[in-house]
Amino acid sequence: MTQPTGPADSLVAPDGSAAADAGTSPSSPAGAAPILPWPGELIRLDVGDVFLRRTEVQPGAEPALFVHGLGGSALNWTDLMGLLAEPVGATGAGPAAPPLAGEALDLPGFGFSPPPGDGDYSLDARVAAVISLIDKRGCAPVHLIGNSLGGAICTRVAARRPDLVRTLTLISPALPDLRPRPLPLRIAVVALPGLGRWLLTRMKSIPPERRADTSIAGLYLDPARLLPERRAEAIAEVARRDGLGYAVDALYGSARSLLTEYTRPGPMSLWADAARVTAPTLLLHGSHDRLVNPAMSGRAARTFPDCRVVVLPRVGHVAMMERPEETVAEIREFLRRGGSGGRPPGSARGPTATAENRAPVSAVSR
Repeated sequence: MTQPTGPADSLVAPDGSAAADAGTSPSSPAGAAPILPWPGELIRLDVGDVFLRRTEVQPGAEPALFVHGLGGSALNWTDLMGLLAEPVGATGAGPAAPPLAGEALDLPGFGFSPPPGDGDYSLDARVAAVISLIDKRGCAPVHLIGNSLGGAICTRVAARRPDLVRTLTLISPALPDLRPRPLPLRIAVVALPGLGRWLLTRMKSIPPERRADTSIAGLYLDPARLLPERRAEAIAEVARRDGLGYAVDALYGSARSLLTEYTRPGPMSLWADAARVTAPTLLLHGSHDRLVNPAMSGRAARTFPDCRVVVLPRVGHVAMMERPEETVAEIREFLRRGGSGGRPPGSARGPTATAENRAPVSAVSR
């Protein structure tokens, strides 16, 4: 039900002890040395301060903002941001996609961003932070890219402030789906009053190495793709957050707010927001995502007005981390086509065709 970029694969490990919440770091592109985390700084906003990382800016680059998921941080985007920042030559199919001047924020209470002063971890509060940041940076419209909880945040930003969003890319977005699945149901327990806080506090007694490995196993189809350097970064981040007095509140409050959104009906729901999005939209799902059911791609294709949906084969919940090169290829093709979702104006809504080597929407829709 929830889609953390970090909470545990399950709340109970095979030996009966509590499992863990952990932020994870991205896989490095195949054959390349790991990219160092991008530098950042604390940005002061009217709604509270956020930590922002940014790539180097290439000539002709267009602004992009990356939003992580529950339990994650801006580090989740390190490799994807680096690849998308590189200039690409034109091809026989037409002009090249522009390089992106990427910025990734730590949502309040995660990464290096302080917790919100009012303790508000609601989705609307996250949306307000993203809108405030884009307004403050003065770089709108941006290419807005989100994963999981970040995908839900970006959907609402695009619906409420279309003037800020040039294109929308959602990677396994946490859009409401109440069909039971084992892993999301276990993580939903974190949102229960009383029990959730107790479990999250108890998890701190588990070694950071084990918590990080449990999280990675739930997010990746193939955890072996994670380089040792990235695993070390993930472990260090888990250990660092153990020393933050607000870490439990941030995860608990965010989980509860997402559960609220999943059960919100009518015109204020995330699906209603999706129908109001005017920006060209790319949705990427992993065929083996254990948190966000790829079967939801069919409904998404019918709901977002201008949408291209791609289901990446043999990929888990965090495609930008597990398969950064494939993810970049899809985003660049989307941008090369001018951000068009692929549906002619005025045509009926429905699943957009995907590349031959991708799983078609109809293969996963129910």
